[in-house]
Amino acid sequence: MWEIGLPLQFVHSLPDNPTDAELVEGCKRGNLRAFERLYELHSSRMKSLAFHLLGSRADAEDTVQEAFLKVYRAVRGFEGQSSLATWIYRILINCCYDVMRKRQRLAEKPARSEFGRENKLSLKIALERALSLLNERQRLVFLMFEVEGLKHSEIAGILEVPEGTSRSWLFEAKRELKRTLMESSA
Repeated sequence: MWEIGLPLQFVHSLPDNPTDAELVEGCKRGNLRAFERLYELHSSRMKSLAFHLLGSRADAEDTVQEAFLKVYRAVRGFEGQSSLATWIYRILINCCYDVMRKRQRLAEKPARSEFGRENKLSLKIALERALSLLNERQRLVFLMFEVEGLKHSEIAGILEVPEGTSRSWLFEAKRELKRTLMESSA
């Protein structure tokens, strides 16, 4: 059942506030407590980001679980060329993309023309729909920066783009959101 590459070790202790390096080493040794601590530190923010990308709490939770399984399987290959959080979020984003591609194959995309027909939308519904009209990169940067509070340097590391590109995509996202929301209120 646990044939995922690393033997689980329940006995090894962990410092109260382990560093990323200590967590990585613990995970590489198969220390279950280190992996649990990694999950405790990152799972709620990851679930929030996945929910905003996927629109479903169940899909978000499943995707975060899949991401952590991939982290667990791949931790021995982590060399620290990026921060641990950057590496984990990159895996999560890729898992979210996998879910979106699977959805795309299974069902047609909803028609975008519905948005202009509705006269009185609550701000929340209008914003959600406007976000759905953004391209993936703009929506992703907007959610990571504005909703999750990540810095451009972190976003750039996760998406493997220059920091200026992250800033540019956020600017484009805000401009497009403003345009879309203005059109919907007219």
